[in-house]
Amino acid sequence: MPKLIVEGMGPVEVPQNKRLVLALARDAGVDQLHACGGNARCTTCRVEFVEGEPEQITVAERDLLAARGLSGVRLSCQIVCDRDMTVRAISRLEGSGRKDAGHEPTEEIQPPAEWVKV
Repeated sequence: MPKLIVEGMGPVEVPQNKRLVLALARDAGVDQLHACGGNARCTTCRVEFVEGEPEQITVAERDLLAARGLSGVRLSCQIVCDRDMTVRAISRLEGSGRKDAGHEPTEEIQPPAEWVKV
């Protein structure tokens, strides 16, 4: 099982290929935002990788980050935990002014993942 470390929190083991957005919220207890429900539409689920950044990216994530002019961040809704990783949770409910984190993401990446190299 991959080990997920969130800066400022202890490590947790997560099931292989679990969506990072779900691992952050359910396993690590992070109040991670996901306003669009984890569908690669809003960029509220942003994280920064400290270690273990995946070498692949979904086309949906790549295109949305490019359209928003974002670099140095990844969308936790478009990443699976297939390796040990250390992340900085930068998009959290606390201090956001939002009433909730967003609709619960599904277990599978949405839209269906089409992978390309980073």
